[in-house]
Amino acid sequence: QVNFVVCQLFALLAAIWFRTYLHSSKTSPFIRHVVATLLGLYLALFCFGWYALHFVIQSGISYYIMIIIGVENMHKYCFVFALGYLTVCQITRVYIFDYGQYSADFSGPMMIITQKITSLAFEIHDGMFRKNEDLTPSQRCLAVRRMPSLLEYLSYNCNFMGILAGPLCSYKDYITFIEGRSYQLQQSEANGKEDTKYEQTDPSPNIAVAQKLLICGLSLFFHMTITKTLPVEYNIDDNFRATASWPVRFFYLYVSLMAARPKYYFAWTLADAINNAAGFGFRGYDKNGATRWDLISNLRIQQIEFSTSFKMFLDNWNIQTALWLKRVCYERATFSPTIQTFILSAIWHGVYPGYYLTFLTGVLMTLAARAVRNNIRHFFVESPAVKLCYDIVTWMTTQVAISYTVVPFVLLSVKPSFIFYSSCYFCLHIVSILALLVFPLKRTQKGSKKHESIQSVWSKKLEEETVLQKKSYSTTSNSFSQNQEITCRYQALKQ
Repeated sequence: QVNFVVCQLFALLAAIWFRTYLHSSKTSPFIRHVVATLLGLYLALFCFGWYALHFVIQSGISYYIMIIIGVENMHKYCFVFALGYLTVCQITRVYIFDYGQYSADFSGPMMIITQKITSLAFEIHDGMFRKNEDLTPSQRCLAVRRMPSLLEYLSYNCNFMGILAGPLCSYKDYITFIEGRSYQLQQSEANGKEDTKYEQTDPSPNIAVAQKLLICGLSLFFHMTITKTLPVEYNIDDNFRATASWPVRFFYLYVSLMAARPKYYFAWTLADAINNAAGFGFRGYDKNGATRWDLISNLRIQQIEFSTSFKMFLDNWNIQTALWLKRVCYERATFSPTIQTFILSAIWHGVYPGYYLTFLTGVLMTLAARAVRNNIRHFFVESPAVKLCYDIVTWMTTQVAISYTVVPFVLLSVKPSFIFYSSCYFCLHIVSILALLVFPLKRTQKGSKKHESIQSVWSKKLEEETVLQKKSYSTTSNSFSQNQEITCRYQALKQ
C-alpha cells in the first residue's frame, strides 16, 4: 500500500512534467506514447516487481488475438481470454497470499487492463464490422474505425497515468489526448447551433487538480482517524448482536460502511487528479464558460452520500466500471441483462465468495427497488412537502440497503457474511422478494427508461454529455467531419 501511494504521487509529478515538457504542441504522438508506456511499466515494476509482466503478457496476447482472429469475432475471444486470465491470476493470488489480505495486489491493475482490452475489442468490432445503422448512438460515437498499432495499444493499456488505479477511459478519448486534439471541442447547444467561442483553447487543469488533491487529503484523514474506530467486523460481534437494539445495529451498519468508503474516495480521486495534471480528462465547458475536468471521473461523492435510490448510488459509484458493464454486457445481453451484468461484475472483482453474495443480493435489491419506485413514486411527487418526506425516507432506506448489501464484499468470506445476514433474519432479502411478488414487474420493465432517467438525473447527464463529447473528437479536421460530429452529438442529446 505504501508502494502504491508513493508510485501514485510520483505519477502525479510525472504528469505535470509530461504536460509541461512533452505537450502535444512540442513533441510527436510517437514520443508521447513511448514515454507514457515506459513510465507506466516502470511504476508497475517498482510497485509489483516481476508480477508486472502479467500486464504485458495479458495485453500482448490480447493484441495477437485481435490480429489473427479478425474483427468479426475478436471481441468474444478477447473478452473470454482477458477475463479468464484475470480470474486465474486472482485465484492464484488468493491461494498464494493470506486469504482475506486486501492490499494493492497486482490483480488490481489487471482489472483495469481487462476493462480496456474488452471495451476496445467491442469498439473495434462496432467500428469495423457492424453496420452503422445497427449501432446505438453511444456505440456509434465510441466506435474505432482502424486497428491500433502495438505501441498505441500498449500505451492505452499501460500508460503511467492509469496503470495503477485507472480509471477506464475510451480508446478514442485517449488517442485524442495523446495527439493533442482534446481541446478542439466545439460546444453544440440543444438547438444544434455551434458555439465556437472556446474552440482551440488549452485550459489549465491546475484548479481542478488542486480541488481533487484537497478531497484526497480529507479522505485520507477521515480514513486514518475514523475508519479504524468503526470496523465493519463489529457488525458480527457476538456481544454487540446480543445487546444492541435493532435501531442501534442498523445505525452502526450505516456509519461503519460509510466510514469504509473514504479509502476508495482517496484512490479514485487521486487517479483522476493524475490524469488531469497530464492534461487528460477535459470534458469541455459549461454554459458559463467554466472548464469541466470530469470526463473520466470515477465517483461523485455528494450524489453517493445523498442517494435516494439504489440505482442512483450505483450510477455515481465507480462510474467508469458501471459504464463498462453497461457497454460490454447490459446493452448487448439477449436475456436478463441485470442478472448478467451483476454476475460479470462479481467475476471481474475476484474470487472471494463475499463478492458473489454481494452481487447476487444486489440483483435482488436492484429489481425490488426498481419495482417499488416505478409503482409508487408518482404518488409522492405532486406536493413539494410530501416529496421532501418521500426523499428523506428513500434516502434512509437506500443507505441501509446499500450497507446491508455490501457487508459480504468487505467481510469476503461466507461464514461471517451468513452470520451477519442470519443475525438480521435476512430481513431485506425477504422484503425484496415480497416487493417483487406484490408489484408488477412488467410495468416496471415498460417504463424503465422513463423512470431510470428521473431517478438518475446526474448519471444520465454525464452519460449524455459523454456521448456528446465522444463524437466531438474528430479524426480529421475538415469541415465535413465537424458537421457530421455535431449531428451525432445533437442526436445523442435528443435521445
